[in-house]
Amino acid sequence: MVDIFDKIIDGEIPSYKVYEDEYVLAFLDISQVTPGHTLLIPKKHVTNIFDYDEETAKHVLLTLPKLTKAIKASDEKITGMNITSNNGESAGQTVLHSHWHLIPRFDDDNLNETLVPTIDHSADYTADRYQAIADEIKKEFN
Repeated sequence: MVDIFDKIIDGEIPSYKVYEDEYVLAFLDISQVTPGHTLLIPKKHVTNIFDYDEETAKHVLLTLPKLTKAIKASDEKITGMNITSNNGESAGQTVLHSHWHLIPRFDDDNLNETLVPTIDHSADYTADRYQAIADEIKKEFN
């Protein structure tokens, strides 16, 4: 079954990419809970963490620290990061393609950690603003 992330990987749906290699893709989440909210997905279609093989796990999990460092370096106001992944519909997974949310945190963001995954600020973002954030993160990869 093809999902929205498969279509993003295939270029059928546009995204604001911040990192890509042979195995993974990272792009801005359209909801932007906070500026820089990024999704990391394996290019290989796996439904959730229970379907990971060792190779997929290696590439995704080794990319997480590099991606968090790039996001943090892209904005000096970032002081923390929530990293979440819902696995299975009973755990709140809505897109059945494994993905990790990297949500920058700011000292003054006033977010309740339990509500973070359900916040949607997409109405506050233009294509230019998404692209500017993605570009700032991209340039932090060495």
